[in-house]
Amino acid sequence: MSTRAKPELIRNFCIIAHIDHGKSTLADRMLQITGVVDERTMRDQYLDRMDIERERGITIKSQAVRMPWVVDGVEHTLNMIDTPGHVDFSYEVSRSLAACEGAVLLVDAAQGIEAQTLANLYLALENDLDIIPVLNKIDLPAAQPEKYAEELANLIGAAPSDVRLISAKTGEGVQALLDDIVHTVTPPTGDADGPARALIFDSVYDTYRGVVTYVRVVDGALKARERIWMMGTRAQHELLEIGVISPEPVPTKGLSAGEVGYLITGVKDVRQSRVGDTVTGYERQASKPLAGYRDPKPMVYSGLYPIDGTDYPALRDALDKLKLNDAALWYEPETSAALGFGFRCGFLGLLHLEIIRERLEREFGLDLISTAPNVVYQVTMEDGTEVEVRNPSEYPSGKVASVREPVVRATILAPSEFIGAIMDLTQQRRGAILGMDYLSADRVEMRYTLPLAEIVFDFFDQLKSRTRGYATLDYEQAGVQEADLVKVDILLQGEQVDAFSAIVHKDEAYAYGVLMVGRLRKLIPRQQFEVAIQAAVGARVIARENVRSLRKDVLAKCYGGDITRKRKLLEKQKEGKKRMKMVGRVEVPQEAFIAALTNAEEAKKK
Repeated sequence: MSTRAKPELIRNFCIIAHIDHGKSTLADRMLQITGVVDERTMRDQYLDRMDIERERGITIKSQAVRMPWVVDGVEHTLNMIDTPGHVDFSYEVSRSLAACEGAVLLVDAAQGIEAQTLANLYLALENDLDIIPVLNKIDLPAAQPEKYAEELANLIGAAPSDVRLISAKTGEGVQALLDDIVHTVTPPTGDADGPARALIFDSVYDTYRGVVTYVRVVDGALKARERIWMMGTRAQHELLEIGVISPEPVPTKGLSAGEVGYLITGVKDVRQSRVGDTVTGYERQASKPLAGYRDPKPMVYSGLYPIDGTDYPALRDALDKLKLNDAALWYEPETSAALGFGFRCGFLGLLHLEIIRERLEREFGLDLISTAPNVVYQVTMEDGTEVEVRNPSEYPSGKVASVREPVVRATILAPSEFIGAIMDLTQQRRGAILGMDYLSADRVEMRYTLPLAEIVFDFFDQLKSRTRGYATLDYEQAGVQEADLVKVDILLQGEQVDAFSAIVHKDEAYAYGVLMVGRLRKLIPRQQFEVAIQAAVGARVIARENVRSLRKDVLAKCYGGDITRKRKLLEKQKEGKKRMKMVGRVEVPQEAFIAALTNAEEAKKK
């Protein structure tokens, strides 16, 4: 493969769309049409490398691939990045956009624009990319290309005739789209003769080769076997291998300005390759690093604990390696009296949490318990001190002056017949409407401010069920607001169990308490003494259940005789139970923790 591609013949673009609008299918067709994947090795969702992606039919990781395409007798190099569509992986999308000059905005011709399409479009416009509007799935009987082409054209300020019509499944219109990409997307601009500057937009960990770093070269050129300098981590390495992904790694002699490829330095320390860092030559260093990326702020926090305590070091290594592959993951060590040593992890949403946990269990063979997800609260005490609460167990005791919770600005797109159902749901979740616009006669965009804690559990599921699956949701952080929140503690035999504590709205505290004590009563095995399970807000108990004691039949050997003999034996048993209750500790089996924590989310929902 040629070492250098001329910058004017390179086109860097990504595909952005909502979930299930056909991004991965379009990527498959492009790989086939450009000939980089032959019929024998072709499979559906070719770029989705993880089992979870293939099973769930969603893209979690952005994938870069290089494809040749001839237009007017000249061979061009197309670098395509297939991006995720779910709101929880928008950080992946934002990083991909920074490595591109153009974006194919893909919309399903049977469903029209959805909330995440809008969010990704705004991200692309912020990055000043050339937008190519495309309607996919025109082969479907339910497709309405004229209607949605007009909607899409109005959105980006173009004519409906500028919207390309394709079917990624059959390949119709894809060749013309590749020609359009060459004609529409601006070639990369950069100083080809200046000092090398390359932006790290992704990394993966390879067991045998160490850290594999994906870069977009902005200025200059990088060559194999030269020494490089990481400007952020201030580390120097030797480039053992450099190459392009087409769609499998292909080593080359180097990468020049405008190209996208990978670097291997043989480094095993995952902290030395940071997403957003700038790579430059060691001999001829650039004076100023590239802008990089804004660090993502976690929206949801949850504790991850190994079921077997000896797996703690393995969990730490696994999180280090996963952080390399998923820059949006945040974690720090924490200890729980009930669950032992673990990590408090920050995620961009519930799907992100679910995927990370599943990847840790599958890829690293760990068995984990995750605590009920929660958001960050800011608590102001009466003496003026401020406390940031990431975990309910950190909630301060004493007189609280105010509690502030994070809020989000949510955009909901739905057919106009569901306006009433959406308003009803958002009112239940303490939402405030900001505005409403009709995109067309029968589609409406509604904007709300909602507490993040109300969104992260089942809001999306409820929204889908109330709108028969038609509504779509996107949200972004919008600061904090004061709220009437309390901490509900669960007590066993008067001792607080930190893993079951939760911060909820005052109106929902009683329902949460009743549900949790009821659930634990069924899960905790009977002891030799009666166990009290209580839910309390501060010093006030709001719900209680008892686990009845196991009772030995002490009267079995007492037959006949006076009633006082039986009474004497029962009194003796009663004294023993009382003594046992004073010194006895309630052992909560691991299965009960897992079952209760799995259902703690449902308890919060209800």
